Amino acid sequence: MSATEVSRAGPPPPGGALTVLDPSALVLDADGRVVLWGPQAQELFGHTAEDALGRPVGALLVDPQHRASAVELFTGAVAEGVARSGTVPVRHRDGSTRLVQFRTMRLRGADGGYFALGIATDQAALLRVERDLALSERLVSQSPIGLAVLDPELRYLMVNPTLERLNGLSGRHLGLTVREALSFMDAEPVEADMERVLATGVPLVNRFSVGPTPADPGREHAWSASYHRLEDRGGRVLGLAVSVVDVTEQHQATLEAAAARRRLAQVADASVRIGSTLDLDTTADELAEVCVPDLADLAAVHVLDCVPAGRGEGVAVPEGSPRAFRPPSVASAGPSPVASALGGAGGPVRCAAERLITRCVNAALPIRLSRLDRRDLAHIAPDPQSAALLARAGAHSYLAVPLIVRGRVLGALDLVRCGNPVPFDEDDVVLATELAARAAVCVEHARWYQHQRHTAETLQRSLLPHRPPHQAGLEIAVRYQAAEAVCDIGGDWYDAIPLPDGKTALIIGDVMGSGISAAATMGQLRTATRTLAALDLEPAAVLSHLDRITADLDHRFATCVYAVHDPQRSQCRISSAGHLPPVLVRPGRAAPALLDLPTGAPLGVGGVPFETTCLDLAAGDRLVLYTDGLVETRDQPIDARLAALLLLLERHRLPLEETCDLLLRALRRPGDPDDVAVLIASVQPPG
Repeated sequence: MSATEVSRAGPPPPGGALTVLDPSALVLDADGRVVLWGPQAQELFGHTAEDALGRPVGALLVDPQHRASAVELFTGAVAEGVARSGTVPVRHRDGSTRLVQFRTMRLRGADGGYFALGIATDQAALLRVERDLALSERLVSQSPIGLAVLDPELRYLMVNPTLERLNGLSGRHLGLTVREALSFMDAEPVEADMERVLATGVPLVNRFSVGPTPADPGREHAWSASYHRLEDRGGRVLGLAVSVVDVTEQHQATLEAAAARRRLAQVADASVRIGSTLDLDTTADELAEVCVPDLADLAAVHVLDCVPAGRGEGVAVPEGSPRAFRPPSVASAGPSPVASALGGAGGPVRCAAERLITRCVNAALPIRLSRLDRRDLAHIAPDPQSAALLARAGAHSYLAVPLIVRGRVLGALDLVRCGNPVPFDEDDVVLATELAARAAVCVEHARWYQHQRHTAETLQRSLLPHRPPHQAGLEIAVRYQAAEAVCDIGGDWYDAIPLPDGKTALIIGDVMGSGISAAATMGQLRTATRTLAALDLEPAAVLSHLDRITADLDHRFATCVYAVHDPQRSQCRISSAGHLPPVLVRPGRAAPALLDLPTGAPLGVGGVPFETTCLDLAAGDRLVLYTDGLVETRDQPIDARLAALLLLLERHRLPLEETCDLLLRALRRPGDPDDVAVLIASVQPPG
């Protein structure tokens, strides 16, 4: 601003230190008489100009005992031409006494004469200002809070040592703009906040910033800054006051608490998502998917193809041994080609001893690599092509944790970070270990379930005929489909037994209950049925004998249809023990229909007679026998399901094997809780 602009603007409004001190001016001639008396002097001493002008200053203001020293301050300055200062007790016009600080100096007039100029300040006011200045200086210099004053152009005028230390710019702030001083961070939002406070006068408090500093470039710091506008007593804007608090520790604690909450949420999510089924592959898939993308960009679950039985911490596997794993379950946050980089597809995967996943399993300990090089990638990926794929994807950190339950290692969880720039740390190891521990229990349950299911299904199938015998005058097709749950596998069976004179016994049955014990009961009944069939008895008689036998078998009940086909008479004699009615299909002559048989009581009830019904069968006629697992559901009435069975048989005239597949495909649902047996016999023309 030019001098002309200052003149036009007028004098600045009163304020500042001079207003606080309010010094008084008086001028004495060479004889010590007052020749100039200002209004501030009147306020300080109580005498008007008319009272003071022309009077000796000593007689006017000072008691006799202090008069000589007071006059010396003025006369000495005039005689020697050297400024002097001192404190003198001054008598106020009202009779009171106060200490006044004088500073005197010599003035020369137009006529060559000398005068003494005295500047007087109330000693009490001066002491208050000095005290406040000293206190302010101490507070500013020793404050643990960073403090600064900036001018209206946002250039630093004052910075305390704390702020210099926070910004890492010791002794280099003064005169710099905000952008120049804070070049190590994004200063634009900070500058915008300051300009807003200068413009509006409304303070801004606790403005949060994060970034490194020149003094500590390898660590992220956090600050909370507050800004308020500085004004003098007249309201003129002097600049901006800034206070900055280092809240790095609080910020780090907040981040750690947030990370802990995320880990707890992820563990809770894993508890819900992992183990939704008792399928081993599904469980492994769920673990891999839970880890991506929150924990890793690429996850693979390797389950050992064979786990030795037993308990205890010791895993009797030499450190340098290769291991065989099931095909890994892989989840990726990136493109699908990267997902194949941690494991192959198809059958079991054999991993060399050098693979990190093998070392993790053999040692039963986590393996963490914060930074990866090409050599590390070669020990992570199954082949050089996969290692190159990981390198192109930006893989930079690796973590593997074992799946352990009751001291046995079941496999390992493989984790890789590509897009996430932060390497794995100890907190990630803790989280991954927790996820792996929870998943390991589910994997163990899935293994046990599959083993039990395989055992029950193997027993069930071993008790059924592998293929129906080729019988004169009949073509037979059979199917057995186990239930999804191991506890539901059990008592359904079918059989076709050759009898004398070319006859064939056809049996379909269902032991009530499930599990291995039901399968064992079924095996006993099937053996008994074959023994009774050899006696060539009437169907009702066979069922009566089976009824007595069943009553002695562990309180079990069973339903059964027993039919005997006689090709010489073109007849079928049939009896039912509480079983669903067979379907008779007469192609070209009548629609498929349920046989109207005397239902009878289930086997094992005892004391209920059975009846035999005789049917005439012609070439091409079909008899469809089935268990309740084919048609019974929880959400549909049995009549509707039986109608659906008849409709399928009417609309589709397929070969027997294809008809069996059609019925199972159309009427069964995934997860149906019961096993099912189907037997279809078609009468063949003589020949």
